[in-house]
Amino acid sequence: MFRSSIKRLVLTGSLLVVVSVASGCSSIDRLSQIGEQPRLTSIDNPTAAPGYKPVQMPMPKPETASYNANSLWRNGSRAFFKDQRAHQVGDILTVLVNITDKANIANETQRSRAAKEDAGVSDFIGKQLLSGNASKALGSRLLTADSNSSNDGKGSVNRQEALQTNVAAVVTQLLPNGNLVVEGKQEIRVNFEIRELVVAGIVRPEDIQSDNTIDSAKIAQARIAYGGRGQITDVQQPRYGQQVMDILLPF
Repeated sequence: MFRSSIKRLVLTGSLLVVVSVASGCSSIDRLSQIGEQPRLTSIDNPTAAPGYKPVQMPMPKPETASYNANSLWRNGSRAFFKDQRAHQVGDILTVLVNITDKANIANETQRSRAAKEDAGVSDFIGKQLLSGNASKALGSRLLTADSNSSNDGKGSVNRQEALQTNVAAVVTQLLPNGNLVVEGKQEIRVNFEIRELVVAGIVRPEDIQSDNTIDSAKIAQARIAYGGRGQITDVQQPRYGQQVMDILLPF
């Protein structure tokens, strides 16, 4: 009994080590924050992030700039003295996130097939010489095969999503054709849950409104993420072991 208990303890310890290694540093950080509120991420320069890559898009041919002599009006400006809209790296503009997606798709496919093969020879050479069980075993049909197959597939999609919020974004890059690469992050902590909103993409200066706002539908290559992290999110997610089994098990 004593040896059996030791083996169980060793096995339990080994499993804990494996689980800890599999979960990585994320689990260690979460264990260190037990009983504390989730930490807000620090405000950093997006271009200094380890995975940051400058955006590269097809550019038109450069055009020679034209100037109007003896004119106080600047082409493309919406104000007489100065355009207050974002136009260079470091400027801030407000993104109006308005997503109302709805999809309702239904498909059905039916297929059936029946086949029958029957081949034989009614009389073999020398069959008349056989009698009794030998004649019965030889028979008169060489091949008889039947097959039936049917397939009925149905699929449906009924999705409805709605997200309306605003977030301030910073211009992180100015492309050669004048388009702006923007990125904005917002974190809100309520009790022990943090809500995160991330918006990134490419903005055309002409689409920025006079109040320095732009609709999310006019952002090219838009990346919008809305989620959270904290105690409620942890409860809603399956355990690490269950996620591993869902990936590995083929049935």
